[in-house]
Formats: sequence, structure tokens, C-alpha cells
Amino acid sequence: MTILDLGSGFGEFCRFARERGAASVTGVEISTRMLAEAKNQTGDSGITYLNAAIEDHPIGGNAFDLIVSRLTLHYIKDYRGVVLAAFRGLREGGSFVFSVEHPICTALLKGWQEDAARNKLFWPVDDYQKEGERTHHWFVDGVVKYHRTVETYVNTLLAAGFRLTRLLEPRAGAAIPADRPDLAGAARRPPLLVIAARKPANAGAADNSQ
Repeated sequence: MTILDLGSGFGEFCRFARERGAASVTGVEISTRMLAEAKNQTGDSGITYLNAAIEDHPIGGNAFDLIVSRLTLHYIKDYRGVVLAAFRGLREGGSFVFSVEHPICTALLKGWQEDAARNKLFWPVDDYQKEGERTHHWFVDGVVKYHRTVETYVNTLLAAGFRLTRLLEPRAGAAIPADRPDLAGAARRPPLLVIAARKPANAGAADNSQ
């Protein structure tokens, strides 16, 4: 496989894919610090790292068998633009697989509501149908995310010409390891949404201009 990783971070997936037989992997990352560390950890001529924003990176037509993006697209304003670029960049039969923070998490960004003893009571959801920018604190103030419904994530793919092949809402199992108490909340609401879609073999006939 020839793979493109949009938002490659420290290069973990790029190295993972090459270890499992990928012919080549291209990682696109906007953070120069992450990119420097990725290059420092990678000694493989089959991996290429590029410094660019996901939405600005020009993806060559019919260039890849697989395009992935891990926990980055909820930071991207123009999701539709990325989907269209991924569709053009994939060969027929190729797949686009990505994960985002689950929309029930990005809708309100209030986090777990706790009692006086810090026990998690519930995760509040509000303004779910009101899509758009959300600003919150994550290590620093002013971090911007873009909330979208599951409907929008899926239907944008379908409108572009993709065929949905899998939709997952991963959560922790009932038995939480003693050394991972942070996973307790993940057993009660899905923190992630994972979607896989395929560019069909007859994609040349698809109209993804709308």
C-alpha cells in the first residue's frame, strides 16, 4: 500500500504501517516540533514527512491506496474540502479511514460533571445540532475545535462519492485495568468516532462537485 497520514504527529502510524509492509507512507504535520521528533525517531527511507496544514496540502490525484487521519479533523474548519481532496487522492478501491472526538464530546465541551467527592455523574450534551466553532482550554486557553454531527461526518462522505464501510464508537470494556482509572469514563460514553469509507471502482462516474 501507498499511504497518506494527515496529521501524522510523532509518526507513530507511519512507522506502524511500514513495519507491516506498506510500500511507502507520507506524513503531513503542521507542528514543526512534532515533525522534528518524528524525523528523529524514524530511520526509514520509505517514510516522508511534510510540514503543512492538512487543509492546505495538495493531494495528488489517484496517488494513494489508503488515507488516514487520527484525531485531527475536528480541528479543521473545512471538513468537506478535506473529504473531496481525499476522494481525488485515492485510487479506485482505496480507503479513507479517520477518527475524531465523538460529537457528543465536542457539542458542549463541558466535560464530566462530578459530585463533591469527584465521582463522575454524567456527561452533558447540549447544542448538538448547532454545528461550528467551539473554544475551550486544553493545556492553553483558546483551543478551537469544530463540532459536527455524526450525520454530517457520514453524509459529507457519501455526497463526495465514498461508500461507507465501517462506523465505530470505541469505548472501554467493563473491566477497567487498575493502572488505567482514566478509562472508567470511556466505558460510559464513547470518546471517539471512527469512520472508514471506500472510493468505489466506478468512481470515475461519481459526481462529487456538490
